[in-house]
Amino acid sequence: MNAALLSEGTGRVQVTLSAQFIGDDLVVLLFNERGHIGAVAMADYSHAERRASTSVLTRLGHREDSVACNAAYKLCKQLRRPVCAVAGIHLDGITGEEIAEISSNCDTLVERLGRQLSAGSS
Repeated sequence: MNAALLSEGTGRVQVTLSAQFIGDDLVVLLFNERGHIGAVAMADYSHAERRASTSVLTRLGHREDSVACNAAYKLCKQLRRPVCAVAGIHLDGITGEEIAEISSNCDTLVERLGRQLSAGSS
């Protein structure tokens, strides 16, 4: 797999995941129809320590840091390779319920991509 494009949810809470390999490294974008760069997370895997470590940069006033961090960390730990995740999800007048649903949709997309990539490498 060189690239993937997945979507989860409908209407206002629909989220899209785009993934692309750059060499052995993975870049993942999580966004909606008003996507932007809200937060960027980079995760690296230490084979010696068998653990992943993640760093996050977040734009002022944005709250996508947990989405980007979770995506980068989970995929890095599962795939044992560097992962950069960029998240940018904007929704005017968002409710707490919509935030929860968008977060769940992002988790589902990351899990789907992880399964797809793990199946392709076996």
